[in-house]
Amino acid sequence: MKKLVNGIEMDMTPEELAQREKDIQAYKDNELNDKMNKLRFFRNKLLAETDWMANSDVTMSEAMKTYRQDLRDITNGLDTVEKVDEKLKYEDGKFINFPTKPGE
Repeated sequence: MKKLVNGIEMDMTPEELAQREKDIQAYKDNELNDKMNKLRFFRNKLLAETDWMANSDVTMSEAMKTYRQDLRDITNGLDTVEKVDEKLKYEDGKFINFPTKPGE
C-alpha cells in the first residue's frame, strides 16, 4: 500500500500498514452501529411529529397506533449494514421502506 509524503508516492512501512488495517477494521466494526444510530434518529423524528396524538385529550386512531408501533419496531431484525441500508433508502423526499403515515 502506498502513501503520499510531500506529493511523493512511497510504500508504507509494516507498522503503518498494520495501523491502517487496524483502522479499517475499527471502521467496519462500528459501521453497523453508526447506521443504526442514523436510522433511529430519523425514526425518532417521525415519532416526535405524532407525539401530540398521545395526549390524554386526543383520541388516537388505530391506524396511527399501528403506524407508531411499526416505527418503534423498524429496527427489529436489522443485524447487517445491508439490512439497515435497505431501510434507509430515500426517494422523492421520503424513506421508501419506512411505515407510511396514515392519511398519506
